[in-house]
Amino acid sequence: MLSLTIPITGMTCGGCVSRVRNALSKITGVQEANVAVGTATVTYDPALTSPEALRGALAHAGYAATAA
Repeated sequence: MLSLTIPITGMTCGGCVSRVRNALSKITGVQEANVAVGTATVTYDPALTSPEALRGALAHAGYAATAA
């Protein structure tokens, strides 16, 4: 398992936190997604997903990863 902390722009409230957590948790291979306004720390299996897939899920949810 790997852990990745992703700074996220566009998050302003608890609803944003919930949307981001749900988007990341739906990805196969994500074991845990700890999300706060402006950041997410994701524990994932690199054999099943990638940082690019995590950023894609964020984009699909309407948020942008500033670096990962």
